[in-house]
Amino acid sequence: MNAAHFHLVVNHLPIIFPIVGVIIMITGLVFKSDAVKRTAFLIFIIGSLTSIAAMTSGEGAEEVVENSSGVAENYIERHEESAELFSIMSHILGGISLFGLWAGIKQKTFANITNVLILVFAFVVIYFGKETGTTGGEIRHTEIRTNNNG
Repeated sequence: MNAAHFHLVVNHLPIIFPIVGVIIMITGLVFKSDAVKRTAFLIFIIGSLTSIAAMTSGEGAEEVVENSSGVAENYIERHEESAELFSIMSHILGGISLFGLWAGIKQKTFANITNVLILVFAFVVIYFGKETGTTGGEIRHTEIRTNNNG
């Protein structure tokens, strides 16, 4: 398995985990289950950790594909910039999820509003994840490029 293959294996995880976390958090809020909300926080935290693997494997993947035919440097750069922002957002989500987990365990009065705010921020993170996934796909998948001029 080369660096590009490893990157393809791990790069979907930071996008998938927030989506799953949102579904679980909504379920926890609807059913008023602290255990389910805590599970959502843990999913967000794990998702932020998986972005480390995706980011660290990105450089090696770039080395493998940058001289391949059909790969334009501008697509790699767009993806790299998008991934950096998404990674930061993902880490923030993981950090505030740690805070939310703590607030829930300690039964702080602000825990309920914290849960909702984290849920809203998770939707923002999902948007940036979608953008990062799209820019990554555009590197090799010319059929999804909005501008096919490479």
